[in-house]
Amino acid sequence: MKLLKILMIYFIFLLGGCQKEIPDDVILSFLNEINVYEDIMFLDLIENSNVQIINENYKIFPDKIGTQKFKIKYKYNEKNYTEEFTVDVVDKVNPFVYAGTTQTIKQNTSPHFCDSIIYGDNYDTDPKCEIIGEFDSTNIGKYDIQMKITDQSGNETIRKLIVNVVDKLPQSNPSSKEPLEFSKVIEENQNDNIKFGIDVSSWQESIDFNDVKNAGASFVMIRLGFQSKSTGELKLDSYFKENLEKAKAAGLQVGVYLYILSSNKGEAKNGALWVINELNGESLELPIAFDWEDFSKFREYKLSLYTLNEMADAFIKTAIDHGYQGMLYSSKTYLENFWQNRYDYPVWLAHYTSKSNYEGKYLMWQLSNNGKIPGINGPVDINIMYLDN
Repeated sequence: MKLLKILMIYFIFLLGGCQKEIPDDVILSFLNEINVYEDIMFLDLIENSNVQIINENYKIFPDKIGTQKFKIKYKYNEKNYTEEFTVDVVDKVNPFVYAGTTQTIKQNTSPHFCDSIIYGDNYDTDPKCEIIGEFDSTNIGKYDIQMKITDQSGNETIRKLIVNVVDKLPQSNPSSKEPLEFSKVIEENQNDNIKFGIDVSSWQESIDFNDVKNAGASFVMIRLGFQSKSTGELKLDSYFKENLEKAKAAGLQVGVYLYILSSNKGEAKNGALWVINELNGESLELPIAFDWEDFSKFREYKLSLYTLNEMADAFIKTAIDHGYQGMLYSSKTYLENFWQNRYDYPVWLAHYTSKSNYEGKYLMWQLSNNGKIPGINGPVDINIMYLDN
């Protein structure tokens, strides 16, 4: 009898141990598969309204493909739970090709389109490039070929190309446009939510910032430095200190930018730290801008779109962590095709036109690289800053 009682207690214990404390519908069945770099908020996975995610901002953000484990923490009936689940992270995004449909080459040359055309992938830093079809560079004419880009997950993009073989390449004529007067920009754009300014570097040499201020400018973005293409060394702009001192003395608001050639987020972060060190505690009213422009050599850097954006994030976050504002500088074309700006950092848009049709948000607009303003001999970039952004 005693043995039977012990067995009954043990059996009840087993039943109790197997019984679930929460119903099956508390958490949605997790997907077996998610895309790399896909934000999934745990809050969106709730099926039972009585369940509370302990941290509502907690999310899945897988940054590599393959099988990964994640944990979700939640509260149900005043008790805390942790649930672990496994998911396959995959890449289903096709590579991109950034090129026009026509490629013009000179007769009797041997072009390598896989080297000269910009292409890449959201994840793969070295997607495969193939040219499908043939053309005869010895004979003038037009030929139809295809460019096929395949990433490591098997996603592919095929772009049709017309190869135009000519006996002489067209000559590019230097711009003959008249300089854009700073006063005209003010006249055509003046309102209470706008400030006008310029950006400068050693190219402008010595500047009379009092004349710049009297012409209606209220801010200036100054190149602090640049990265050497030959050595990779970060170098101080030879006029930076003079420009900073004189611009501040004239009462202009000041921000700075670094022209950088980084190939990973570590180099980008170090670039920001170098800028901060060179500022040596100097206060700025405007942001430190990340200026990466070497898109023609995108393939040589072995970058994916994600690693490209990681660099901007690392640079700007480092500036912010050290008490400064951060900003991303780029042209309209690359803002629309390359930069994702996941953290909604301020943008400095370069678009040389009288009215920009860029649909994203931007703090500053660099509208001309051929401006004319008192205090500077030669052309200068003209900018507008929007106070309501």
